[in-house]
Amino acid sequence: MADGLGLVAFGLVFAAGLAVIAVDPAAATTNRVEIHIRYSHYEPATVVVPHGRAITFVLINDDPIEHEWLIGDDQMHEKHRTGTEAHHGARPTEVSIPALSTVETTIAFDEVSWRYICHLPGHEQYGMVGLLTTT
Repeated sequence: MADGLGLVAFGLVFAAGLAVIAVDPAAATTNRVEIHIRYSHYEPATVVVPHGRAITFVLINDDPIEHEWLIGDDQMHEKHRTGTEAHHGARPTEVSIPALSTVETTIAFDEVSWRYICHLPGHEQYGMVGLLTTT
């Protein structure tokens, strides 16, 4: 009986180890990243993606207000802080996400790091900022 319990315990530990490997983000080979927007914050606020690989971002706005997901370098963000574009969607790095909706965009990154920010009035100051880096 003790041998049977030991075998069951081993099986549970082995299965748990497989579950950890299956959900380990470092081992993920997916080309999709989900970013949730809740309470005017990005979740996750830090994303690491492979350098040069096309990644589809699934932007899920759980808030009852519209948001933006603008990703780029400091120069691009400075332009948008004073810009006049009311809606984004023509460029994959500049996306508007209506309230309670999901939008997808696909980008390949050659840069080492970029920030993603919502530039609607007051959102950046409230903390709606994230960082993407490549490996």
